[in-house]
Amino acid sequence: MWNQEYFHELINPGAIGMVHLQALPGSPAWQGDLAAVKAAALTDASALHEAGIRAIMVENYCDVPFYPDRVPAETVAAMTAIISALGSEFPKMAWGVNVLRNDAASALGIAVATGARFIRVNVHVGTMVTDQGSIEGQAWHTLRLRRHLEAPELGILADVRVKHARPLAERPLGEEAQDLRLRGLADAVIVTGAATGSGASSEDVRTVRAALPDCPLLVGSGMTATTADEFFPIADGCIIGSALKVTDPETLKPVVSVDKTVAFLEAMANAQLKGHS
Repeated sequence: MWNQEYFHELINPGAIGMVHLQALPGSPAWQGDLAAVKAAALTDASALHEAGIRAIMVENYCDVPFYPDRVPAETVAAMTAIISALGSEFPKMAWGVNVLRNDAASALGIAVATGARFIRVNVHVGTMVTDQGSIEGQAWHTLRLRRHLEAPELGILADVRVKHARPLAERPLGEEAQDLRLRGLADAVIVTGAATGSGASSEDVRTVRAALPDCPLLVGSGMTATTADEFFPIADGCIIGSALKVTDPETLKPVVSVDKTVAFLEAMANAQLKGHS
């Protein structure tokens, strides 16, 4: 499993930026132009890179409504093609894969094929009630598949009480986090708010940190430049997407802002320094 030292070496300065893919082939909002999807992804990745982000997660964000588990072959093919192109453009970037809603097997396959360094799994252990119905974690399968694919260092970043979901049977948060790390063998644990863009609770982050003092811990939603002080240096890092975007005046679609990303990284660095002083 990853330790905090390895996390900080790979995910430096600690922020994982998001590339939210436009709708992919087969999804209800698919526009029939994969080249345009790839171009939009490259634009966002370029902005993140220019601002100083050195780790990026790519996910099929616009494929709503999501499959609860396995996605079809066309989704895997499209994501593999796009992430391969992004990796060729930015070979030193640490890439991650999240196949929504909870397709860890496809994420592992895409990661191995493209050289990505980590995946995100929304429900790794336990059972969550979501807008896709009940989703059961398959840590047993995911870890064995990773071994079968001979990719032991490919990180599994897993959520505890993931956003847009509620646990089927709620237990103390610290216990759930310990099961995720110690029995599910998650390489890092993610704490989120209730929904995309909703702020995580600093109290929840502190609870998980107390339960897992040596585990890489990320804030997975709602992080902004103004809230960085609440979470660092308690957390080791964050996954940030919505807060870095502005509306493109021509397309009216959200795009990553270099200026907002730079401002966030500065705020995060200041919060980390303040916490260690």
